[in-house]
Amino acid sequence: MKFGKLDHIDGLDWRLPEMHPQSSRVFSGGMATTSVYSGGTMWNIPEWVGKVYPPKTPKKNFLKEYAKQFSTIELNATHYRTPTQQTVSDWLEQSAGTIKFCPKFPQSISHYRRFSNCESITDEFLEAILNFKDALSFSFIQLPENLGLSRQKELLNYLRYLPRDMHFALELRHSEWFQGSASAEEVWSAMEELNITSIVSDTGGRRDAVHMRFTAPNIIVRFGGNNLHASDYERLNDWIRVIEGFANCGLIEFQLWMHQTNSLLTPETLIYFSQALKKQVGIFCQAPTIVAPGTLDLFSH
Repeated sequence: MKFGKLDHIDGLDWRLPEMHPQSSRVFSGGMATTSVYSGGTMWNIPEWVGKVYPPKTPKKNFLKEYAKQFSTIELNATHYRTPTQQTVSDWLEQSAGTIKFCPKFPQSISHYRRFSNCESITDEFLEAILNFKDALSFSFIQLPENLGLSRQKELLNYLRYLPRDMHFALELRHSEWFQGSASAEEVWSAMEELNITSIVSDTGGRRDAVHMRFTAPNIIVRFGGNNLHASDYERLNDWIRVIEGFANCGLIEFQLWMHQTNSLLTPETLIYFSQALKKQVGIFCQAPTIVAPGTLDLFSH
């Protein structure tokens, strides 16, 4: 996760901002059973063989083993090429339908055409990912960092074009979206109206993107980790407190998408998150199992 990545993080204030006042509107539904899911951004990680994948696992079985260890995946592969319907069906079969797939919209829509004249591309993408069936979770749109309010009209029209019977999420990045202008507010209000989940980008160099403005009774966090620096634990604990605070106020689902350098420490990070969540809130979240755990103790940081 290069967005907001810093080379030096010591002394940075990682505290979450106050909840946006409008967020209370979507978390006023009373009691709900809160489900929590966590995962990485890819399954093709050779370094996980012998750690969370069994020794000598062939590459063709990586997705099968990933699905045994994690509960969701930020599926970035679809950002670069729309998969065929057969490919999606194959992924579903390999995973045995046990994880939630969260495919990213093609960059041809968000980055190249910038939401203009892309209805046919969108239809092709949606037809393909529907083959995930019940394993299809949030399909998410990631805006380029340089896409600001000048494309507000096109973005609004595009969001309203999307079908209402699927789950979508949107990651806003340009600083203009977080400054409270009337044009930005129109987009935030449309997301709430359309039940499109706002994604929080929790990363060091862009604390404005930790907007704490939730537009649907779900929370998705793209977490830019720092290789188990002490701040990673502090930030995860903060998000656990958010889960605890909203678990009795209508929070339906929380998804944590973990970004660590080359994904090497993603399993350890999510093990800590799962253990701390269970200990502090009593909510279960599937976590990886280290094949050769040795003396792994993530609570001794």
